[in-house]
Order: sequence, then C-alpha cells, then structure tokens
Amino acid sequence: MKLLLFLPNTLTFLNLFFGCIAVIYGINGDLKTLALFVSIGMLCDFFDGFFARLLNVKSELGVQLDSFSDLVTFGLCSSVVMFTLLNNSNYVIQNNSNSYIQLIPYLSFLITIASSYRLAKFNLYHNDSYFKGLPTPANAMFIVFLPFLFDNQFLTQYSGLLENTIFLLLIIILCSYFMICNLRMLSFKFKNFTFKENKLRFLFLVLSTLMLAIFNFGAIPLVITFYITISFLRFKF
Repeated sequence: MKLLLFLPNTLTFLNLFFGCIAVIYGINGDLKTLALFVSIGMLCDFFDGFFARLLNVKSELGVQLDSFSDLVTFGLCSSVVMFTLLNNSNYVIQNNSNSYIQLIPYLSFLITIASSYRLAKFNLYHNDSYFKGLPTPANAMFIVFLPFLFDNQFLTQYSGLLENTIFLLLIIILCSYFMICNLRMLSFKFKNFTFKENKLRFLFLVLSTLMLAIFNFGAIPLVITFYITISFLRFKF
C-alpha cells in the first residue's frame, strides 16, 4: 500500500520523461509524434494530481516537481514547435543569407519564458474557482495541434498560414500574453452538477465535442480559442 504513495510523483516524472521524448521528435521535425507524446504527458499530468488528492499525499515537493515537468512538456515543447515552423517560414527561408533574420525563430522561446512565469504564478496564487491566465497545458495543446488544424480538409486552403512568418510571430506573442495576463479563465472543477451554476461549462463541453467530431484532433486549437473567448465573456461581462 505504501508504494501507492509514490504514484503521484511517478506520474509526474513520466510526464517529464514523455516531454523530453517529445522535444527530441520536435528537434527532428516530427511534430505529429511530438504532439502524441505531449498528449501522453498531459494524461500523466492529470492523473498525478488526481491520485495525489485521492491518496491525500499532496506536498510542496510534488507541486514543484509538477511545475518543472510542465515547463518541459508544455512550455519547451511548444517553443520547439514554433521554432520548427518559423525556421521553415517564408520570410526566414527567403532571407537565409541574413544572419539577423535567422535569429527570428529563437523568439519562439518567449513561450517557454512565459510558461515559467505562469507556472510560478500558479503556485503562488492558486484559486480553485478560476485560473489566472491561460494554463500552460491548454496553451501547449493549442500550439502542438496547430499543424493538425491546417491539415484538415476544411482548412487546407489556409495551410499557407503555417509558413507565414508574421502569423507565427503573432501566435507567439498572443500565447505568451495570455499565459502571463491576469484574465480569469474558467476552471472545470465542478462543485456540483446543476445546470444553472455550470451552464458555461456544459456549453463548452457540448460545442467542443461537436468541433472534435468535425475537425478531429485539428479541433483542439479551436477548442482552446473558444475556451479563452467564453472565459473573457464570463469574467468581463
């Protein structure tokens, strides 16, 4: 039975392990396999918290380990995806002889920096009712599944956006901002299941399911965009 007490931290280390594997695939240009390992890491991240609460073994050490793991799996992996896309973008390729232009892809690591700030802020100012700023796993899901979105048959005509340097830089700026901003984001910890108190959560789940049915994995960036939108509407109006 005592072995179960090590389960949460074991899952945290697995999250970090799969994040490291994802980074390697991303460096080699295999963004789809990267997305797979980030998704597995996210499952480990979910269950380490689940079992920590279930077994009542939450600790400060576990909290810190979880943040360090998330920084790699969700922060660094997101930067690697954007680095790869920017490195193959039109403006960077067209000016490959200019050493300064070749530095543009390194701006991708602003996402890792923003993720580290977001995770530290979460540890210090955690609130179960809402998130302050976009959670790093949600940001990672948006970024790592962008190529899946534009591979979808409904959006192939817009696939050139993933080769547009300005579009990719805009994604980096917006994602970094949403992680470090103070905008309250909807939490999905249900205190009860009454429709009146959870109507936005139910609406989100229903529409997200519909988008997943239509766009498959490519729907994930749309789901995250919808999540940010309803959070903004919920807490601003």
